[in-house]
Amino acid sequence: MKDDAKNSVGIVETRHVRVVEADEPLGLQCGKTLAPIDVAYETCGEMAPDGDNVVLICHALSGNAHVAGYNSPNDRKPGWWDVMIGPGKAIDTDKYFVICSNVLGGISGTTGPSSIDPATGKPYGLDFPIITIADMVKLQKRLLDKIGIKQVLAVIGGSMGGMQVLQWAIEYPDFVRSAIVIASTSRLSAQAVAFDAVGRNAVLADADFNGGQYHDKPGPGRGLAIARMIGHITYLSEESMRQKFGRKLHTGDDYGYDFNSEFAVESYLDYQGQTFVERFDANCYLYITKAMDYFDLEREYGALNQALVNTTCRFLVVSFTSDWLFTVAQSEEIVDALTANGKDVSYCNIHSPYGHDAFLLEPQTLGALLSGFIDANYEQGATHENARVAKPSRAILQLRRRDQAKRARVDYELIDSLIEPKSRVLDVGCGDGELLAQLIADKAIRGEGIELDQNLVVHSVQRGLPVIHRDIERGLDQYATDSFDYAILSQTLQTVKDPEKVFKELLRVANRVIVSFPNFAHYRCRFQLLFKGRSPRTRQLPFRWYDTPNIHCLSLKDFDRFCAELGVRIEKRIPLGKSSLRPVKFAPNIFATQAVYVVSKYETANRS
Repeated sequence: MKDDAKNSVGIVETRHVRVVEADEPLGLQCGKTLAPIDVAYETCGEMAPDGDNVVLICHALSGNAHVAGYNSPNDRKPGWWDVMIGPGKAIDTDKYFVICSNVLGGISGTTGPSSIDPATGKPYGLDFPIITIADMVKLQKRLLDKIGIKQVLAVIGGSMGGMQVLQWAIEYPDFVRSAIVIASTSRLSAQAVAFDAVGRNAVLADADFNGGQYHDKPGPGRGLAIARMIGHITYLSEESMRQKFGRKLHTGDDYGYDFNSEFAVESYLDYQGQTFVERFDANCYLYITKAMDYFDLEREYGALNQALVNTTCRFLVVSFTSDWLFTVAQSEEIVDALTANGKDVSYCNIHSPYGHDAFLLEPQTLGALLSGFIDANYEQGATHENARVAKPSRAILQLRRRDQAKRARVDYELIDSLIEPKSRVLDVGCGDGELLAQLIADKAIRGEGIELDQNLVVHSVQRGLPVIHRDIERGLDQYATDSFDYAILSQTLQTVKDPEKVFKELLRVANRVIVSFPNFAHYRCRFQLLFKGRSPRTRQLPFRWYDTPNIHCLSLKDFDRFCAELGVRIEKRIPLGKSSLRPVKFAPNIFATQAVYVVSKYETANRS
């Protein structure tokens, strides 16, 4: 055990409890029953008197209950997510009570195919019933009931753990306050199912498999090792394998011209396969991969939207750019379904070269998201229906104490004054969430944001705001027509490639659109072009020509014509000076540094 007591939860005991008695078997999704069932679990931190600080961790295929700390002073390695869990870490055990249990069908203490079948006195082997993700979650719920947990602040899981998180949110909506789904999916792709099938066939084809009854023999070590090698390839990315191994040889500089493992990547896979055999069971591998294959919310509920319609918790969904096993598109499918149902969801696609394994290897960015989301939800102490209105987070409450005159963006103050209290607001290009937080504090709006910059998304999530990491130019198909009272496009219009497409989408999803932009026709810009012969730089346009995000140069007159061509009604046109909220009245196209517009479709304006 490393001498790292300051950041470690220390020694953690694995507890075993009988959750299902022989006379009250657990009904399984396959139609069979199972009893008795024992569960292995570990906990870190202290449960609050009212039990409102419980965080449930759901592990992935090869994980177990040992999520953090050490099981003994002699342990060389801590729990599988120790980098995230502990005093002062992302999941702070000084604040939260963390629990993780080994899944049904596992190898690490919970009843599974390697457990003794009471009917025969031998390991179940292939007589163990087929299990599903829903069965795993049902058993976890029985465990929490048994140890007296009435609600969980957050359920968190990556990969197969993320599947469990989705099942928790769907099956027990009143029990879960927030759900964090990391590098996961609502159903495996055909490619992922194919990889699982090849791995299982490697196990089944091993001569030592013996129909699943191998526990008094060497067992199908070679088949299981091959299965792990195949799986491990899918957990990495081409970039990470190239950076880590390339075409380096393991030993020597010349080819051996034989079939031994010569390349560094071959030796790495050999090692991964062997260590997996030493700690995992072949039958468990068969059953758990099959459970993952069967997980399909669309098939079970008819549509993903329908599966998630009754969820009430807040969601954070995280994907990784290089994950080709559980793809970005699969995470976005979950986000879009939640958004279409009007659920409180934040999403971040973290740039990472590590592939699917990134959820274990990106502690900084992922940790900032987790800590911000969990802390905000804990402080708000509310569910989806009133979290953003009744009890703002500490970050939002701090905004109320700020001197209004010192807020950095003059247009924010004006936009705030234009929005009716308790409105539904979509802030596109929301940045770090300052405007949304201000509107929540001042106007009790129900707000959502869209932002392209990863770091700004993290800041917004840390404020407790629901923000989607996405390029607005991809469209807003996830939102129904007239989903919002207002859409805000603050200092963003000039940065998008296709302003017309973006503007039409905003007018579709919102009754009114509030737009602010810098005026490129301001006299200082004109003077710099005329007399200095170079691209202008002003307080509102501080960028140089080669590092500017602004790809369109528009003036007030340009935007007036743009609205006329689109058949859009301009309800308000407010030219602004450098620092005053007072409109510029004389020659605004020359003397205004920026402008704020309120526009609407003609039918919207006529209805009002």
